[in-house]
Amino acid sequence: MPLVPYEPFKHLNTIRREFDRVFADFPANFGGEHGFGDIRVDVHEAGNEIVASCDIPGLESKEDVHIEVENNMLHISGTINRSSEVKEENMHRKERFTGRFHRAVALPAPVSREGIRASYRNGVLEVRMPKDKPDEKKRIDVEFH
Repeated sequence: MPLVPYEPFKHLNTIRREFDRVFADFPANFGGEHGFGDIRVDVHEAGNEIVASCDIPGLESKEDVHIEVENNMLHISGTINRSSEVKEENMHRKERFTGRFHRAVALPAPVSREGIRASYRNGVLEVRMPKDKPDEKKRIDVEFH
């Protein structure tokens, strides 16, 4: 009688694929606030600054978005309000998001808190942050007594 190895998790991959198939049309933001990863953020270095750009369609004023830099992390949060809503009984499929969002992204280098600029055009938020200048070496003279 040959020995067959016991594989208790053998069928988990099949179950995962079945869940993915069943919930493929389920709204990604079901149940409220946009979670981590729903807002795509591209971060790159351009000369002496770090540029973060993200797609956030639906912002109507600068009060709808809050940007903070703290501990080498960029925090983007805010609210998207749609002024022309369709009544729920007439809605067949709803994929546009309304409500609050938040995203935190680690920055590749330290940035200066002075001179950060943000602009919003055609649904894209761009944040330009100047790199923080590293402390220059300073020679320390030793006093002998």
